[in-house]
Amino acid sequence: MSEVAGHLEAERRVDAIEVGIRHRRDPGDLGPLIASIERVGLLQPITITPEGVLICGYRRLEAVKRLGWRAVRVWVRPGLSSGLTRLLAERDENVLHKPLTALEAARLYDEVKKVMQEDADRRRRASQFATASGVCAGQPGAGESPAPQRGHGDVRHQAAEFVTHRASYSQLEHILRMERIAADRDQPQDVRRVAEDELERIRNGAPVDPGYQRVRAVAEAAANRPDPDADFDHAAAEALEIAKAERRERMRRNREKRAAAAAVRKRTPRSFVLLWAEMLGWTDHYDAEQIAREVRDDDWQLFEKVLQEMDAFAREVRSLRTAVST
Repeated sequence: MSEVAGHLEAERRVDAIEVGIRHRRDPGDLGPLIASIERVGLLQPITITPEGVLICGYRRLEAVKRLGWRAVRVWVRPGLSSGLTRLLAERDENVLHKPLTALEAARLYDEVKKVMQEDADRRRRASQFATASGVCAGQPGAGESPAPQRGHGDVRHQAAEFVTHRASYSQLEHILRMERIAADRDQPQDVRRVAEDELERIRNGAPVDPGYQRVRAVAEAAANRPDPDADFDHAAAEALEIAKAERRERMRRNREKRAAAAAVRKRTPRSFVLLWAEMLGWTDHYDAEQIAREVRDDDWQLFEKVLQEMDAFAREVRSLRTAVST
């Protein structure tokens, strides 16, 4: 066993490494990774806790299992908090009877993020070494690069999903920023007090975003205050109003983006079937003579247009179904 930059490098039996519930179970296509390991060996050890719980390297572990390896090189990562160790070691969702608070989740997220970043940095260095030495020539990015994680390659996404089961990290990062401001002796006392107050509110169950927006606003007001003796409360109130207006504008733009995306998104065949099951017998609910008398011409033209679209779509689908069956 050797010690490198605060990590212990060792060899561990493959069947002695415990994979916690929070690791994804679909490793993706392991073919290129297995081929690389067969050709040049495992360039980058996986990362485990001193108790043998896997932190990083699930795909690498699965690859060597499929290759029939009995033992594998590992990085043993000491110094983890008891909370993170418990989180990594849990085998059943019911082990943690009490859910993590927002502040607990943020601190564990920060710790997981650092460990994952260390692992990513080591993989990057191993990849660069392999490319420079030619052992992985012709294989861009080294075979040990992780498979895409549903588009969430950023360690912040991965760490957030690991801790909270959701890939969104913004709320966790906001809590960490508030904690940094509260602990920063270079910040004005007024700003630190606001950050401490908002963190206490969050600790007692208040939502994160309003508190973060207030802390951010007062911190920016203090930083941009030309005169240290100027009315801090007034400047902070103005900054908060600006922050609220910006947030409303962001929400409006996001709603527009979601609406635009929904407008062009194709619905599923299941949705198609449900639509027509609901429409079955719809004519029984209307009086043809009353419709003819009372529906305006432009409304009737809309109905005719829908019928034309339905007819064109039906002809296209019939043609495709005939082609498929033959």
